[in-house]
Amino acid sequence: MVSEHSIIPKERIERIILLLRGHKVMLDQDLAEMYGVETRALVQAVKRNRSRFPKDFMFQLNLTEFQVLRSQAVMSSGWGGRRHPPFAFTEQGVAMLSSVLTSERAIRVNVEIMRTFVRLRHLMESHAELGRRLAELDKKTELRFEAVFKAIRQILEVPAKRKLPIGFRNESSDS
Repeated sequence: MVSEHSIIPKERIERIILLLRGHKVMLDQDLAEMYGVETRALVQAVKRNRSRFPKDFMFQLNLTEFQVLRSQAVMSSGWGGRRHPPFAFTEQGVAMLSSVLTSERAIRVNVEIMRTFVRLRHLMESHAELGRRLAELDKKTELRFEAVFKAIRQILEVPAKRKLPIGFRNESSDS
């Protein structure tokens, strides 16, 4: 049963899910903020349990990705900001964080994040289904219009009947 009083609003969670390297991910600093811990503490906990976070669960951004995020104001870039690229956690990585961060708040936040990932996946699936249905409708409509245009072309291609001259022709004239 979904709690009416979520610890983190789903809209906030949705805003911090990024698409990087073809994966929906969340950055370490955003997760740390939601869990109520320092980013440094979250990263240390992950490094102590590195075997729980294979490459498909977590990866560190390269310098180019890091600069792009900084330029988009997703991350601070001042002297007090971080100097090393952040870690990005996939849905599975976020789920694994629950085994590393075991505070009550971390558990509740993780539940909300998992629900958000599931809801986003369902939305994407429904959009894909809608796209398939539109494509089918487009094909059916195209076939119907093709039949209409074919009928119009046939009507236009009917040879015109030979017109009879106006007046009468005297067939009995023996001149």
